[in-house]
Amino acid sequence: MKNSRIAAAAFLVAAGLFPAALATSAQTTSAPMVVKQTTPKKTWLKAEVIHADGNTLIVREQANERIVHSFTYDSKIKAKMQQIADQGGYQTGDKVKILYVPGQDVALKVHGKPSKSP
Repeated sequence: MKNSRIAAAAFLVAAGLFPAALATSAQTTSAPMVVKQTTPKKTWLKAEVIHADGNTLIVREQANERIVHSFTYDSKIKAKMQQIADQGGYQTGDKVKILYVPGQDVALKVHGKPSKSP
């Protein structure tokens, strides 16, 4: 009786390990897949200013007035934008063009003449 219990236990252990052995043998060892990464394409956005200061620029798209974007400034233009803000800055309704990467919220360049502050 003792031998039959040991045999049954050995059978259960072997049966439990067998599927795991099949799973590991089904794996393939092919070379890793190489994915070509592309650099994101920069886009110019024509917009109308809602709010602007030395840190942020909030605009409404000219093509679709329902879409609003909020941008921070790239380190390369931050000093220039702060200087513009110190001189009165962009006012609500000013037309600007913003160079940015779609999906990101950093303005790389901003073109447009600020109107005179009221």
